[in-house]
Amino acid sequence: MERLSSEVLFSIVGDIYDCVLNPDGWTGVMMRITEAMDAAYTTIALASTAGNHGRFAAQSPWDPERMRVLQEDYDFDAIPGLKAAVVGDIDTPVATLSHMSEADLQRTPFFQNWAEPQGLREGCITKFVHTPDRIGLMGCTTRASRGVISAEEQRFLAVLSPHLRRASLIGDLLDQARVAANLYRAALDHLAVPVVLTGVNGTILHANGAAELMLSGHGPILSRNGVLQTENPAVARALLEAIAGAADADGSLGSRGIGLPISAPGQPPAVAYVLPLSEGTARAAFRPACAAVFVSTTTSSSPLPEAVLTTLFDLTPAEARVLLRIGSGLSASRSALSLGIGENTLKTHLNRIFAKTGTRRQADLVKLIADIGTPVAAPDHSAAG
Repeated sequence: MERLSSEVLFSIVGDIYDCVLNPDGWTGVMMRITEAMDAAYTTIALASTAGNHGRFAAQSPWDPERMRVLQEDYDFDAIPGLKAAVVGDIDTPVATLSHMSEADLQRTPFFQNWAEPQGLREGCITKFVHTPDRIGLMGCTTRASRGVISAEEQRFLAVLSPHLRRASLIGDLLDQARVAANLYRAALDHLAVPVVLTGVNGTILHANGAAELMLSGHGPILSRNGVLQTENPAVARALLEAIAGAADADGSLGSRGIGLPISAPGQPPAVAYVLPLSEGTARAAFRPACAAVFVSTTTSSSPLPEAVLTTLFDLTPAEARVLLRIGSGLSASRSALSLGIGENTLKTHLNRIFAKTGTRRQADLVKLIADIGTPVAAPDHSAAG
């Protein structure tokens, strides 16, 4: 479908990243996603993991009174499909009618009292952020006059998801000192958050004051021959790959360079986020740099361990869960039991993990997890029962 073309996708991704500098642009992004998805409306929300309600950070136009009722009168359990998205894997869209039958949906109070009177059919919800204290959700809702949400439309949302995550998490770091696109280095130097501007090969072109303190020996980022580095080789490689990816195109970066754990052993938690600085966008004010690397030492901004591992090694969520169990020292049999899978299935996952991580034995995986450090290395045997 032309509305879901690569050109449309990459253009929307570019607009998403421009929202880092101009958060007022989120409404326009939601409108563009609504059009591409042939939806009635689209929302983006950040909810506390401690509560059971969310508040929309932005939305495409829809009846404001109806939206107020949606936020105040319906919690996660009351909206069909929402809980499945919340507890499910990140970057995995959940369409209502792929989770339940249309007859079952139409019997719910939510559909009868809220959706049906507005001529709505179903929603598709994607979890794009999951940190210790927050969950980020994007939802598209369709009209009753169109067909069910297709697999292609779900794939479109899945591709957008990591870009939403990167933009929202970096935007959080700038909330206390918003960067105006025309201020360039002067604006960066007044930020408390460390920011490094780099070339395509990771060459450091500019570092603000907070980043200079880290580079001068305080860590956790380093300068080796003028190239941005971290102490852990696997993380350093992933960081440089993300910077190189940022130079190609906004849409090709995907989940690389989101929440990379850069702490050395014994250091406080720190994660890095890579923002592409593409030509022809608001972010082009920072050229000739091709990427901006933001460093967060706020524990709440750290992604969950599974998300870190999927980013570092291109693992599936299931493979990341296996690696966490094996890497924390559990045996294969206990890991399989804790995950509710058979040992043959676990062995299949292990073989793929070995291939993706360049390891050969379970002991190698234990060392790998220990070397990565916080937030991945803390053993978690609670699921073993």
